[in-house]
Amino acid sequence: MRGCFATDSFPPVNFLQNHVEALIFCSPQPVRPADIVQCLSEMFGAEVPREDVDAAIAGLIEKYQSDEHTFGVYAIAEGYQFLTKPAYQASIGILLKQSAKKRLSTAALETVAIIAYKQPITKTEVEQIRGVNCDYAIQKLLDKELVEIKGKAETVGRPLLYGTSRKFMEYFGIQSLRDLPQPKDFATVENEINPEIAAPALENFQPEGDEPATEQD
Repeated sequence: MRGCFATDSFPPVNFLQNHVEALIFCSPQPVRPADIVQCLSEMFGAEVPREDVDAAIAGLIEKYQSDEHTFGVYAIAEGYQFLTKPAYQASIGILLKQSAKKRLSTAALETVAIIAYKQPITKTEVEQIRGVNCDYAIQKLLDKELVEIKGKAETVGRPLLYGTSRKFMEYFGIQSLRDLPQPKDFATVENEINPEIAAPALENFQPEGDEPATEQD
């Protein structure tokens, strides 16, 4: 290792990697390298170099590439998380279906697609694009923590501004918003987001195993 850990008195090289592995494993959500650095630096009472953490993560990714492991370390939502491998998608999909986990409704998908591409955006602007009231859809997205309030607009009444959350990226399995389908692929002539086209494109990122969409969700 490098930095403050490049000493003969420090434990073996895989010692740091084991701690990084434990942090990623125990977290219910993707862990950012910066958070790992902060945590380990506090524990060791000395600064842990970011490059050492990156090297440890790279080592873990390589370690779990073997077919003997059914899961691995994957980059997602600006962090890293243990996820099962695609080869086991079918059996996991059946389990998820049995748990009756519902997928987002068409209305919610259209709403979150508009927010994802137009953020930060007000509820009124979302409704102007969809052409219908979006109170229920936005509230459901807030409840699922897929969107969050980003502030207030500098307009009359100071309406709330909405944007996507880190959980949105986690839910759709993307590393950043740059991984979303490109608007040019489904933009109208006026270069506006068409929710009826954008929603199905976004739906391609849905986790496998979800139940068919219902308007109640």
